Amino acid sequence: MNNFEEGVIPQKNPGLKLVIEGKQYETFEQYLTGAQLKELAGIPLTTELFLSIARPYKDELIENDKSVNLARPETEYFFVKKKLHFSIDGKPFVWYKQYIRGIQIRELGNIPPEVDIFLDIKEGWEDDLITEDEIVDLARPGKEKFITKPVPVKFTVIVNAQEKGWDKPTISFEQVIKLAFGAYDPNPNKGYTVNYFRGHEPKPEGTMVKNSVVRVKNKMVFNVTATDKS
Repeated sequence: MNNFEEGVIPQKNPGLKLVIEGKQYETFEQYLTGAQLKELAGIPLTTELFLSIARPYKDELIENDKSVNLARPETEYFFVKKKLHFSIDGKPFVWYKQYIRGIQIRELGNIPPEVDIFLDIKEGWEDDLITEDEIVDLARPGKEKFITKPVPVKFTVIVNAQEKGWDKPTISFEQVIKLAFGAYDPNPNKGYTVNYFRGHEPKPEGTMVKNSVVRVKNKMVFNVTATDKS
């Protein structure tokens, strides 16, 4: 008999439960690959994922292209052997590699650009400023604690080889020119070229154009030239 006849609705298979890193998930797919399991749990593809096997047998490494049958009688448990814990302003995070960059800490913690990141050092010692491109080893003894502090708004910038004070987190094309020459001339026959160095990652150096703005970093360097087109 065709189940679609006489108003009979075919029954959908129940969801299959699995556990990854202590968190339960449900799927209606009988087979998932290692890559799909990692994607489901938000685990990087480069991380080794294991299927828990009863003792005395060894846990099974699940490669990214290996399929796992999730319809077996018992719930399957997956776990990562190498994972490192750290915190940002007291909030816990897990990382699956030994090293992490400052920019990755900023992205994970959703930290705005006007805030600096520091590695919390024990009392009596200065906290370590973590720049965007700095690499931190999370495998050192203890759990690393990162804290954030507002970026100081008093800077020294170097304009045409002269130190200038600046008290704002950003500076515009026109403001750099005023620091260099004392005034900005909007006359279209007057041309300016502004290059900067030692700025913030991911673009520590570059060229500014009219109406552009860059974030200021202490000891940032600006080279400014003026030309007369008339």
